[in-house]
Amino acid sequence: MNPAWRFVVAIGLVSLLADLTYEGGRSISGAFLGALGASGALVGLVAGVGEFLGYLTRLASGRLADRFRLHWPLLYLGYAVNLLSVPALALAPSAAWASLLLFLERFGKGLRTPARDALLARAGEKVGYGKAFGVHETMDQVGAVLGPLLVALGVALGGYRMGFALLLLPALLALLVLSGAKGLEPKEERTSPSPGLASNLPLYLAYTALFALGLVHFQLLAFHLGKAGADPVHIPLFYALAMGADALFALLAGFLFDRWGLRLLLLAPLLALASPVLLLGDGPGLWWLGSLLWGGAVGLQESVMRAGVGRLGGTAFAYGLFDTTFGLSWLLGSVAMGLLYDRSPGQVMAFALLAEGLALMALLGLLARLRR
Repeated sequence: MNPAWRFVVAIGLVSLLADLTYEGGRSISGAFLGALGASGALVGLVAGVGEFLGYLTRLASGRLADRFRLHWPLLYLGYAVNLLSVPALALAPSAAWASLLLFLERFGKGLRTPARDALLARAGEKVGYGKAFGVHETMDQVGAVLGPLLVALGVALGGYRMGFALLLLPALLALLVLSGAKGLEPKEERTSPSPGLASNLPLYLAYTALFALGLVHFQLLAFHLGKAGADPVHIPLFYALAMGADALFALLAGFLFDRWGLRLLLLAPLLALASPVLLLGDGPGLWWLGSLLWGGAVGLQESVMRAGVGRLGGTAFAYGLFDTTFGLSWLLGSVAMGLLYDRSPGQVMAFALLAEGLALMALLGLLARLRR
């Protein structure tokens, strides 16, 4: 096997186990907060602030990784905090404690993600950015599918707390595999970023921000499903379907990216807009389709948008800047949509329509400039 591919597969296995843990927990965290007495506004606030905390942390951790070559120490610390916070939710006595643990989980992910993506970008130089990030995201999402299924079993056996408790084993396995992955990454041999893309970075970040602004967080969607009468066992299954779609879209888009480039991102706002229209309705039959479309939007963001950053520079700080832009917008959007949801789910749909429409306009402007 190509040495670069060996690293992609190794870190992909770590991500598979990690996603099994924290995506399994995220599949029921919104409903769990609701069961602890949280309002829709609090669920939206926790989702938004938690995501932004994780993304803001990436800006600082990316700088540290680049300047002091702390890629692996940040990986070890970040994964430990990220993963061990999830099974601890089984012991949370209140919504406040659960919120704190959810913040810690996002903080840990923020610590380790820029360093991981910078190392993956090194492999992308050898095998293609789209392929490297697409294959990694697919392995990542295999865990994201298995996690909610494991949690669904736990919920069926003993409620939400049992679902969280079962995630301790994959968390420990992920940390064990990570310890054996060190040293497999390719040597750093950066090439110059594409001048055409680099000169259009502001429009790229504008598209990223607007897309994130209108992307309804699954914690809020799960909260709605709980209030709309969905079977608690079905809620993690909806999320498992979304993660399966994420994996499929990421793999296909990753391989197409190296040929077609950023044009693939035209699909992401359309999927992000269609999914809440279905998931925020009252028709159980539409919730499955909405989950599939939501996962497709996230899959494109996690593969093609990250691959684009690789072409723009691919340093840990570059990924930190991209992630912070995404996270700030997702914070603002999640808080706004949490407040709007308490008034009417229809207002959430209108907000998403406006944001994703503007995202499409920004991307069309970027593609036009690149063609010229």
